[in-house]
Amino acid sequence: MSDSKPAAKLTPMMEQYFEVKRGLPDGTLLLFRLGDFFELFYEDAVIASRLLGLTLTKRQDYPMAGLPYHAADSYITKLLAAGRKVALCDQSGPVQPGKLVKRALTRILTPGTTLAASQLDANRNHYLCALSHDKRGLHAAWLDLSTGEFRIASDTQIESLLPVLTALSPAELVLAEGIFSKWEAESQAHHDAGHADLRSLYHFCADHTRSEIPNYHFEPRAGAKTVMDTLGVLNLEGFGISPEHSALGPAGALLYYATETLRARPENLRTLKEYRSSGTLLLDPATLRNLEIFSSSRGTREGSLLDAINRTRSATGARLLERWLSAPTLELHEIHRRQVLVGEFAAQPSRLSALQDSLVQVRDIPRILGRLQNRLRNPRELAGIRDTLAQFPKIRAVLADWNSPSANSSSPEPKRLAAEYADRIAALPDLLALLSRALADELPGDVADGGMIRPGHDAELDRLRSLTTNNKTWLSALETTEQQRTGIKSLKVKFSNNFGYFIEVTKANLHLVPTDYIRRQTTVGGERYVTEKLREKEKEIFTAEERALAREQDLFHALVSSVLAEADALSRTADALAELDVLAGWAALAREWDYTRPTVDDSDQLLIEEGRHPVVEQMLKSPQAAASASASSSAAFVPNDTELCASGAQLALITGPNMAGKSTYIRQVALIALLGHIGCWVPAKSCRIGLIDRIFSRVGASDDLARGNSTFMVEMNETANILNNATRRSLIILDEIGRGTSTYDGLSIAWAVVEHLHSDPQAGPRTLFATHYQELTQLEKHLPRLRNLSVTVKEWNDEIVFVRRVQPGAADRSYGIQVARLAGLPLSVIDRAKEILSRLESDEAVVALPATTSAAAPHPAPSSPEPKLPPKPKKKLTVEPIDDPQLSLF
Repeated sequence: MSDSKPAAKLTPMMEQYFEVKRGLPDGTLLLFRLGDFFELFYEDAVIASRLLGLTLTKRQDYPMAGLPYHAADSYITKLLAAGRKVALCDQSGPVQPGKLVKRALTRILTPGTTLAASQLDANRNHYLCALSHDKRGLHAAWLDLSTGEFRIASDTQIESLLPVLTALSPAELVLAEGIFSKWEAESQAHHDAGHADLRSLYHFCADHTRSEIPNYHFEPRAGAKTVMDTLGVLNLEGFGISPEHSALGPAGALLYYATETLRARPENLRTLKEYRSSGTLLLDPATLRNLEIFSSSRGTREGSLLDAINRTRSATGARLLERWLSAPTLELHEIHRRQVLVGEFAAQPSRLSALQDSLVQVRDIPRILGRLQNRLRNPRELAGIRDTLAQFPKIRAVLADWNSPSANSSSPEPKRLAAEYADRIAALPDLLALLSRALADELPGDVADGGMIRPGHDAELDRLRSLTTNNKTWLSALETTEQQRTGIKSLKVKFSNNFGYFIEVTKANLHLVPTDYIRRQTTVGGERYVTEKLREKEKEIFTAEERALAREQDLFHALVSSVLAEADALSRTADALAELDVLAGWAALAREWDYTRPTVDDSDQLLIEEGRHPVVEQMLKSPQAAASASASSSAAFVPNDTELCASGAQLALITGPNMAGKSTYIRQVALIALLGHIGCWVPAKSCRIGLIDRIFSRVGASDDLARGNSTFMVEMNETANILNNATRRSLIILDEIGRGTSTYDGLSIAWAVVEHLHSDPQAGPRTLFATHYQELTQLEKHLPRLRNLSVTVKEWNDEIVFVRRVQPGAADRSYGIQVARLAGLPLSVIDRAKEILSRLESDEAVVALPATTSAAAPHPAPSSPEPKLPPKPKKKLTVEPIDDPQLSLF
């Protein structure tokens, strides 16, 4: 079904509809205001009825569907979540009998450009991102219209920029026309390693909502001019950005797209910052997923690292935490600064509590300003500014107290940092006094409703309101007088939007109606009348109400102007409060879970004493875990040590049975290292972290059948990415490499991967390699920087208990059959498996494996005799019996 203009003659209203519809991008659903409803017509109505569950009706043989005007936000949110664009055509003039209401296109809402609070997650940034790619590399710009955050980035390597874009999780991508199809064709035509980056870029774009605009909007010179015009500057030197920057093309395209959807230039953009991947710790998409940084394996925030370390009290703080986690800094000075403040807050719990009590009252200033600056003005937003301003003196007082002689810190640095934050918080007492004096206690949700200005604030408004009040008193008196004059006790003076004021008489009393009554409308229950006197009073009432509302709206817009005059000061304060919120939250976290301050330096070491998994530890203590735990079991997390050094003990090979905790252990090491880089304290007794440029992970089994990738292909793709991009500064965790193919193929691949990671004779990436291939443990004799570790278990009467303690040395066996029994396999299967295992263990054959030197390695492996795998053990290995009654069966 098409929305093209039909051949039959249209009504003036439908002519108006098609005039607006013709100017919209393809696929945009037009919500056309008709009275108290937004109506959709033709194909738009069919689509909306399916997505929203609306009733589909017909008007002159074309489909239509409507939704209530005052409930439109909830419907629009559903359409945006479905990836649709929505255009709003609203009434721009008064309703006059017999005349076509003026209407105008006010907004085009897209998944990445919405501003309404009901359509945004308060705790997450909402990014619109533009991308381009050429021989110089990948160029990107991203913008959060709701807060005004605006950044650009360019990198010669796609894989250096794609991790942060993945972490940002943009709501919408803006691309040049035809470029996505081109990337798709190229990624499908070339499957060699040289095109892996382009395939990753294509898959990233395929996973997000996309909008395409003409190519010329991505031209860098034009983009630079658009950026300067939008920011109101003569050049970009003040932002440290060259006018030839390759990402200015996407930046200009982004601003063009935002302007088209807002129907005006964005007014809340004040600065442009450049992101450089060299200054941040990078986590590729697979690592973000495997380590469950932003969402758990179930796809929810609960169970993620972000959720575990989030103790913020404000939306701005929650969003800043997400940004810090998406781009962990490599600046030692900044890491140290954050750590110091976390420690200071944690050491002074009373001040920490007072600070957090005030922060919980802080409203979302950046998004409130964004809506006010972009003409979405709600009286309740000003109340949010007022209530937040009232907290500023309290927060400044708490911070100033740190700088007093009575503060309990022996170092001057915490006091200095607290004083710096106090200076960044604007007082703005005049603005607070104005808003407190002007705003009513109960505020409407729409400026058009009136009632937002407090009585006594403006004498003229009070005078106009008194006229309205007096007129309504007159109407009440009129009703009493007419009841007495006519003898009709049920006579009422009423009002309706369509007919104004009228006198209503029931049918039973029509014979008593005076001759001076003028009939206006017949109803089911009677008649409605007016008199000349009532008509005159109606005009007087309407005039007074209109003048009072107009005056009130003028006063409201003056208040908005007063707030926007302080927008820069409010924005700077909001940034400071967001930082304080994150750091105070980490202090509370450190106190609650006994976290320690790590030493983060420029060494090549990673030393952790009694480290714990930050997410699993909290889940073990959750009410759900406590309820499911048996009376004899303990839910305490078992801590473990880690010692890695790029030039020393570089590679730890970890063996042990399934469910013993190998995967948890290697992930906790990666998460602790990550927490150290964002300035958070860590779950450990002590910790030293040498700066890490990238964290890589290959964990678990998953397929990608939609893109033609089996489980093993996904495993090999992720492993190839690690081996091709890791440096001496990287941290790698690998879990069960080679498990997706035959035993000997998998063992050979795992063996070669270990050698490759160890191939540099001087140093290599710090690596934790968990495996079930016991044969790999003998590599410790031939690779000097490899150490064997194992996860302890205890056995009694063919039952195993998981101790979850990591210790030096190799595991004696995998205990697979015992784990299978714990999983509930039938006893017949368990018995048969034991029989087969016994026969296999009696096999004396020696497995021939590849040579220890990897052909792909950039450096030859250390010279050593080729290791040979021992025969399978002929008899069952003995394991010490249980001697600790406190060991957990969990």
